[in-house]
Amino acid sequence: MKRFQMKPLVWAMTAAVGLMAAGSSSAIDLGWWKSGKTTQTQSSSNVTAPAQPVAPAPATTPQSAGIPPVAAPNYRAIVQQYGAAVVGVNVEGTRKVESEGLPPGIESDPFFQFFRGLPGFGQRRGGGAVPFKGQGSGFVIASDGLILTNAHVVRDAKEVTVKLADRREYAAKVLGSDPATDIAVLRVNAKNLPVVRFGDPKQLQVGDPVLAIGAPYGFEQSATAGIVSAKGRSLPGDAVVPFIQTDAAVNPGNSGGPLFDGAGGVVGINSQIYSQSGGYQGLAFAIPIDVAMKVKDQIVATGKAQHARIGVVVQDLNQSLAESFGLPRPDGALVARVASDSPAAKAGLKAGDVITEVNGEAIVRSGQLSSRIGLASPGETVKLKVWRDKSARDVDIKLGRVSEKEQQASADEEQGGDTLRLGLSMRPLTKEEKSQAKLDHGLVIEDVGGAAARAGIEPGDVLLAINGKPVSSVEQVKGVLASKPKTVALLVQREGERLFVPLNLGS
Repeated sequence: MKRFQMKPLVWAMTAAVGLMAAGSSSAIDLGWWKSGKTTQTQSSSNVTAPAQPVAPAPATTPQSAGIPPVAAPNYRAIVQQYGAAVVGVNVEGTRKVESEGLPPGIESDPFFQFFRGLPGFGQRRGGGAVPFKGQGSGFVIASDGLILTNAHVVRDAKEVTVKLADRREYAAKVLGSDPATDIAVLRVNAKNLPVVRFGDPKQLQVGDPVLAIGAPYGFEQSATAGIVSAKGRSLPGDAVVPFIQTDAAVNPGNSGGPLFDGAGGVVGINSQIYSQSGGYQGLAFAIPIDVAMKVKDQIVATGKAQHARIGVVVQDLNQSLAESFGLPRPDGALVARVASDSPAAKAGLKAGDVITEVNGEAIVRSGQLSSRIGLASPGETVKLKVWRDKSARDVDIKLGRVSEKEQQASADEEQGGDTLRLGLSMRPLTKEEKSQAKLDHGLVIEDVGGAAARAGIEPGDVLLAINGKPVSSVEQVKGVLASKPKTVALLVQREGERLFVPLNLGS
């Protein structure tokens, strides 16, 4: 089975001071492409600005059975008209390192394998912080200097520099960032900047053409094209965002750059890739621009974004689970756990409930529920359709607010928490899964990387114990790892058989 690992698209180098100088001297700088000027202006708060779309090229697709011809997108015109609004985002700062002398999560960085062999990189030292430089992309949404990029591009940055297409550079202020959606808003002191035009991601369909512009591997103003390959994707660790999946070639350095539709409107922000190599392998994910603009409005107004919660852990259904619950199709979000004293608990939701609608909108996959709730306003009341005991019922829930502590915990998890040292993404067994596997505890392993992958752990394994201590929650695993052990022994169950697997976690 092929295993894919999520990769942020920021091109970052973290090392000792000596290595940082070497990295700077060898940096690629081919200059920005020159592009046509645009006279379009637009309000930063209007997602569907009235600017005229780019005229398509003449139709080239022949008429075939039942399928009308379509106009090929004019990518040249899109680049000429809006490429000047795409910027480079260069960052510098320091990051806390672990005892290995590496920052949390660096082994998953696309360039770790490249830099690890250089002198001075990754040597043992007694903790502290090391300097880093990074590069991503962004785009201007208001002519007075408002810019969108990814939160992970500017994470831990002390200095942020925006480089325009005409090679002018400006120091940028980070107005705020939101790890939950991976959106950050920058401000530069400039006037009359070229701006993008917004499209409508809700109108996108699978198969529609898209164009990405950014700075992959430092090659500024690079344009790559593809199609929308899926919509509404929910990714591990990014449950709030219904990602647009494309096959446009995006790579480290594309982070924060715009994704254009065939008419030249920005419909998304390139954010993630799935890759075994750290580079493009045909799967790229963009944050829908309407999601980004909602977050942007909050950041501009208050300096931060707020997200709603109901306090449940949900999962997708499969056909067997659907049949056991008396559902005709495996549609809906299965409630695996309800947090105590949460809005869901107060409304009477229980583990085993299946949420099939939110405010009349059908929920097919669990990620849709997470996105709908996470992007709603705290304090709002929503009406859920819940399937329980083979019948449907309506449940009204007043949404709570994700606390700053919870948001910080989410950000810490992104940066590399204790469970990520194992390289595992896990969740508790449901009641039905416990019954089928004849277990009274355990955690289902959903994704594998790092030390666990090297040791042979596979998705679908059930973690029963760590260092002899039975586990039923991720918190229990974190408790064992809190002492930073060099090795741990995992007891896992696979296809009815139990085996111990040793993991070397380093010092």
